[in-house]
Amino acid sequence: MKLGLFGGTAALALAAGAAQAEYSLTILHTNDFHDRYEPISAFDSTCAPEDNEAGECFGGVARLVTALQEARDRAGDGNLLLVDGGDQFQGTLFYTYYKGEMTAEFMNQLGYDAMTVGNHEFDDGPEVLRAFIDKVEFPVLMSNADVSGEEQLADAIQKSTVIEREGERIGLIGLTPEDTHELASPGENVTFSDPVAAVQAEVDRLTEEGVNKIVVLSHSGFETDKRVAEETTGVDVIVGGHSNTLLSNTQEDAVDVYPVMVGDTAIVQAYAYGKFLGELNVTFDEEGVITEAAGEPILIDGKVAEDQAAVDRVSELAKPLDEIRNRVVASTTAPIEGNRDVCRAMECEMGNLVADAMLDRVADQGIQIAIANSGGLRASIDEGEVTMGEVLTVLPFQNTLSTFQVSGATLLEALENGVSQIEEGAGRFPQVAGMSFAVDPAAEAGSRVSDAMVDGEPLDPEATYGVVSNNYVRNGGDGYAMFVDAENAYDYGPDLADVTAEYIAAQGDYKPYTDGRITMK
Repeated sequence: MKLGLFGGTAALALAAGAAQAEYSLTILHTNDFHDRYEPISAFDSTCAPEDNEAGECFGGVARLVTALQEARDRAGDGNLLLVDGGDQFQGTLFYTYYKGEMTAEFMNQLGYDAMTVGNHEFDDGPEVLRAFIDKVEFPVLMSNADVSGEEQLADAIQKSTVIEREGERIGLIGLTPEDTHELASPGENVTFSDPVAAVQAEVDRLTEEGVNKIVVLSHSGFETDKRVAEETTGVDVIVGGHSNTLLSNTQEDAVDVYPVMVGDTAIVQAYAYGKFLGELNVTFDEEGVITEAAGEPILIDGKVAEDQAAVDRVSELAKPLDEIRNRVVASTTAPIEGNRDVCRAMECEMGNLVADAMLDRVADQGIQIAIANSGGLRASIDEGEVTMGEVLTVLPFQNTLSTFQVSGATLLEALENGVSQIEEGAGRFPQVAGMSFAVDPAAEAGSRVSDAMVDGEPLDPEATYGVVSNNYVRNGGDGYAMFVDAENAYDYGPDLADVTAEYIAAQGDYKPYTDGRITMK
């Protein structure tokens, strides 16, 4: 039996003896790349050129080119797939400027075999997604959505596909978040459904066609992936995304081992932002059952050489962006913590900065409270000079300030929504200004918030409060449906990134802080 790339220490043997007709496959995978074409810092934001030269940076498409070539060389003449777990879109000025055009160019160059649709692929609606699909040279998959009513996508997205490698047929099934309508802008003509039922339907169809090796490309998060593995039959591998989960046998901050086995199903995920390249080696018996699964995400650090042609191309594409992002707008006395693991679970420094900036901009309009969804905070900021590019990396979505009025009861409902999925690391977690509250994560969702105070007074369910958020949240994003019918809503304020940059600039040397406005019980 093949030991796999990392030998016996990481190998997971699921059968005592070798099968009669073994078939080995290497699956290379990425997820949640978020347009990080340039190297990133330890804070997942753009890395300074001098730090990159010193070998202190991670990722970047030029290193990914090299890492992929080295992985292909290791596989030799073996069977190999390169797949993506979604959310290639959104996160840097490259997406803001090029939308999916640059993404398509590099994914074609890297030789992807398939990808699933992530929620951020819908950020600019079906039209931008369709333009991307028309440019890529591989299938884009999504099984748990009905796109038949959306003319832009009806003939463009497949639920699954079959790829042949050395005479063996491998089924690939796509999966996207069931709540994508809350997370992005798919439009009214696309509907989403339960992942388990959708995957099982495609597995059954593929099985009837004689396909017995099935890989799900899932942008539904680690917890959902485990549920899909538990509640379906016939799925061999789930390549995950969405939760930015690091599965590893060697990295100290890994959430779990690589791969995680649920029954006979191997689940893998490789964090985000191109920092790792997942490399899974699986062996199937003649019935298509995994007998061995071994591997490890490859850390794309400074030891991985940058492909010069890719460096040159990224530099060329970056030229229109340089003037914007290199402008120094402020300075900070310490790093501003914006890590998703922190900001999606508790009060964080970046959340306070952004919420304070929002409230400061509109306080003279009678607004008392700011609510920022932590899913809109995409990076931390290093100590020292702060460039507009760094601010845009933190706040890449071109959201505008929205002001509105709601009752105290509605505000409490919004806070309960915000803390309802802490255990899943959901982006709806609320960072606030102008108010404070306590959270009991162990309580039942819907009953976790207590001690809500506004300007030092208990929240009054009957009172009306002025609130500022962003246009995404105000229009129901991240589950904030209670804001959709808010009174006196105005969604066309200034860009949130500009507001934040101007606020931090006005502070002089900004001092990041938390002050207990959100208390965890």
